[in-house]
Amino acid sequence: MTAHAPVTPRQGPSTPEELLTVPQVMERLQLGRTAVYDLLRTRQLASITLGRARRIPAHELTDFIRTRLDQEAAA
Repeated sequence: MTAHAPVTPRQGPSTPEELLTVPQVMERLQLGRTAVYDLLRTRQLASITLGRARRIPAHELTDFIRTRLDQEAAA
């Protein structure tokens, strides 16, 4: 019997992007609806619009948090 290497998920263009709703972002950041929409309006947090639905790519939320942490560390 031979051992097989574990299969790792492929990363890259074929991997679907996780899109978050505003309520999901509210929960993750522990912010209210108005605060999240202010971040979107001022383009501090990037989003896309699908019809009338606003979605935030998960990597954009991660980048936003990382940037804020870097700013706090530099201050």
